[in-house]
Amino acid sequence: MRRIFFILMAVLVFGSCGNVEVIDEQWLEDNYAKREVMIEMRDGVMLHTVLYEPLEAESRPVLMVRTPYSCAPYGEGWSHDLTGYMSEFLRNDYIIVFQDVRGRYMSEGEFVNVRPFNPHKSGSDIDEASDTYDSIEWIVNNTDNNGAVGVTGMSYPGFYATMAALSGHPALKAVSPQAPILDWFKGDDVHHNGAFMLMDLYSFAPYMFKKHDNPVTEDHGLPSPIGEDAYEWFLEKKTPAALTAALPDTLAFWNEVLLHPDYDDFWQERSLEPHLKDISPAILVVGGEFDTDDCYGALNTYKLIHENSPETDLHLVYGPWTHGGWHESDYQGLGTRKFGEGLSTYFMKNIEYPFFRYYLENKGKRPEPVYVFASGSDEWQTMDVWPSDDIAFTPMYLSGGKSLSTDAPSEEESSSCYVSDPHDPVPFMEDASRRDKSYMVADQSFASARNDVLTFVSDELEETLKLEGPLKAELEMEISSTDADVIVKLIDVHPDGYQMLVRGEVFPARYRYSLSDPQPVEPVKPFRVDFTMNDIAHWVLPGHRLMVQIQSSWFPLVNMNPQTFMDNIYEADEKDYVKSEITVYHQQDKPSRILLPVR
Repeated sequence: MRRIFFILMAVLVFGSCGNVEVIDEQWLEDNYAKREVMIEMRDGVMLHTVLYEPLEAESRPVLMVRTPYSCAPYGEGWSHDLTGYMSEFLRNDYIIVFQDVRGRYMSEGEFVNVRPFNPHKSGSDIDEASDTYDSIEWIVNNTDNNGAVGVTGMSYPGFYATMAALSGHPALKAVSPQAPILDWFKGDDVHHNGAFMLMDLYSFAPYMFKKHDNPVTEDHGLPSPIGEDAYEWFLEKKTPAALTAALPDTLAFWNEVLLHPDYDDFWQERSLEPHLKDISPAILVVGGEFDTDDCYGALNTYKLIHENSPETDLHLVYGPWTHGGWHESDYQGLGTRKFGEGLSTYFMKNIEYPFFRYYLENKGKRPEPVYVFASGSDEWQTMDVWPSDDIAFTPMYLSGGKSLSTDAPSEEESSSCYVSDPHDPVPFMEDASRRDKSYMVADQSFASARNDVLTFVSDELEETLKLEGPLKAELEMEISSTDADVIVKLIDVHPDGYQMLVRGEVFPARYRYSLSDPQPVEPVKPFRVDFTMNDIAHWVLPGHRLMVQIQSSWFPLVNMNPQTFMDNIYEADEKDYVKSEITVYHQQDKPSRILLPVR
């Protein structure tokens, strides 16, 4: 394992910027030309594509972004991305291509949310991979390029970047899926472990799920119905029927979500997990430890390619960013938690562009396989694989007296209880009146004071505890109802009392056997819940303590479980929302613990 100290990085980044040209609109006018074309797909549908081409340079690499969010401005003007995260590519005379995906904005055809990949296409069959293939074929034959194409994209465009990697076009040499959607049921955006991520999806739906009458140059979506205090508004409209009625229009995909409460064929065919194999282009996966949207997608895209496509030249960058923070040059942290200056600038200048330079220009040196910046460490690390082979899973047991330790419980009978009330759910942060991405590191002191949250605390640490990898929960429980959510949170308690959330995750008890086959819980009968949370990259410093909190609501971030088992949870009405007494065991024959990835 190799380390790049941050103070040296800052010198390298900022010390080398003095003579760099500023990319602004005047620079673009002087150095680039813009043209807009319609590219025909194999089924005759035309996709609107914008090309920014250098005026003087010849035989240049191509970098492409496919997006459902518009490649505006249309007609005159320049994309704001060109003067932002694309600047380094423009300084090196790349041909930049943006494309409206099928059915969005100025492109023809029908838009399908996370359109399934079809590995058995023939003739005029299409998917997003075939659209990418046909677009690249046109580009390499109609621009002054060097025969090497790269594709990048963040979030939903990250999904299209992964699709590009599956296209099989021989000119595609490098792809960077950044916070990509991978599976909308297991862990990205719409659900976490099958639990409905209410606040995020309800805000996203009026923009992405409404009927889109393309071609259009502007489409601002529908107005959000959420009131000024989101917690109170969602509490008043907690039933799915009330939420649907409050939407400003009929949203087809929203209704599809409600018709598919479990991991059935609808969700499975939209997952890219089974298809990440035999990938030819080099891959740079980028993710943020505190990404509110697609942390799961980044980590598991990397892991699945590493496992199932070992010949792929694969790279990972994982830092303490929020969603897309790696392209915010002034990013320092979120909320009150700061991680340092220059993190994103270093990534864009010293990792992202050199990756494409190496594979599209045959210049520079091969990037390191893995770059990780652990919060609390103040330094980048490079390694050969993530998680490192050096980690060992260390159990931390919940114990009587609300303590947390490496010692297995010795009591013959020991448990802790709380009552989960759907009419008074635990908020996801102290001020839950709005969706604030800083909840990912928010102080959990407010939750420690509630009687419907169990809190277990360790002794002060004497040495730095380096946590780098997936976090696992293994709980022995019983409940008085037939269903409930289990939320587990790992917290770093600072000496000043700040209880920093490091990782939190939800798991519905009905999925304890399978996401595809929900089963009711037999009331007041012990059962076990095991689940794995997204990877953490966090160092807990001496003098700090570890804390684990367990609760059964995280509202309105996560839809409130009615705590009554139903074949379709989205058919719950007011009578189905019941209190449940939750018992967590911590005794010899029923130990509850979390497994820490310690390096």
